[in-house]
Amino acid sequence: MKVKLSEIMEAIETSNEYSENFLDRETGELVWVSEMAMTREEMDEIYNRLDEHGFYRLPTSFDIREYDLMRKFVSSFPEKARNRLAKAINGKGAFGRFRDTIRQMGVDEQWYAYREAAYREKTIEWCEDNGLEYEE
Repeated sequence: MKVKLSEIMEAIETSNEYSENFLDRETGELVWVSEMAMTREEMDEIYNRLDEHGFYRLPTSFDIREYDLMRKFVSSFPEKARNRLAKAINGKGAFGRFRDTIRQMGVDEQWYAYREAAYREKTIEWCEDNGLEYEE
């Protein structure tokens, strides 16, 4: 089975603490399951189908550890910019402050390219670990 990297990446990026994504081994279909958007019966129906066909559980955004990505990104800057960004990612509200700070500094496009490359790398690694062929 050949999967599309962009679809897998999007599924990983959109997962959260209330949802997860699976790849149906038989159909190749990406399946989203959400505690917040589905009834228990709907979720059970999907899980039963996945159990019948077999499935691959996709990594979640928590597996990517976006905070660690932000720290690595911050460390790539010269001292003055690094200090400003490091301050932004400390404490409660770090993600929002980080977004505001990168926008103010004009490095938001650089961050999103860095982030996308990290998600792409994780997606390729996942595909290879599961013996899946992939295409752009």
